[in-house]
Amino acid sequence: MGIVNVTPDSFSDGGAHASTESALRHCAHLIEEGADILDIGGESTRPGSPAVSLEDELARIVPVVREAVKLGVPVSVDTYKPEVMRAVLDLGADIINDIWALRRRGAVEVVSSHPSCGVCLMHMHRDPQTMQVAPMSGDVVPAVRKFLDAHAMALVGRGVEADRIVVDPGVGFGKTVAQNFALLARQDELLASGRPLLAGWSRKSSLGVVTGIDEASERMVPSVAAAVLAVDRGAAIVRVHDVRETVAALAVWHAMKQEQQTEGT
Repeated sequence: MGIVNVTPDSFSDGGAHASTESALRHCAHLIEEGADILDIGGESTRPGSPAVSLEDELARIVPVVREAVKLGVPVSVDTYKPEVMRAVLDLGADIINDIWALRRRGAVEVVSSHPSCGVCLMHMHRDPQTMQVAPMSGDVVPAVRKFLDAHAMALVGRGVEADRIVVDPGVGFGKTVAQNFALLARQDELLASGRPLLAGWSRKSSLGVVTGIDEASERMVPSVAAAVLAVDRGAAIVRVHDVRETVAALAVWHAMKQEQQTEGT
């Protein structure tokens, strides 16, 4: 899943693709590099980021989605606003990627009324403005799994087919560095419910802490390493900025896995 931030203030590439024209060029570039899915977002959710008005988010997102759905790969939209969900799904978007796990009033109804769309439910502690001011405490893995299981089951109860749902543990969304790496090390516990998992490690600050790389844009190597580790532990989707490098690294991993399977037969 290649990241397309149509924002002026995202933590890693804010402003780089803020215009419709540059965002669409970036979409095409990511597909050339091997992206299977595009994830388009119009509001930064970095720690401490201010909320964006509905009007501004629609103005950023709609022109990009209108054209991106013609590029031949599934289009995901990173939003928690039901009005934006409805607008982009009506334009042909394929997936809603919601950091609030459809907890906003009206969100479930929008997804339920578009029976062909997929949905990603993410775990977030508190909200983007306060999540890192007072992060979670203790062992987060059981709490994250319980949250994701509960919201996925509730969505199924509202008529959304289980095979439309992907879950995301929300790396960096209200967790400490150690807690983020616990979610990676014990990812099998999150997969025990049988739902596909999306891992979003790309350029996150936890990678900067353990490597000493302060600039988010320079965290490509640790981001690729985290993506491969997540896939090796069962992640179905990795959401990344550096598509070409991640695809190449996963090709090496895949070749190794194929050889393992051959030796085991």
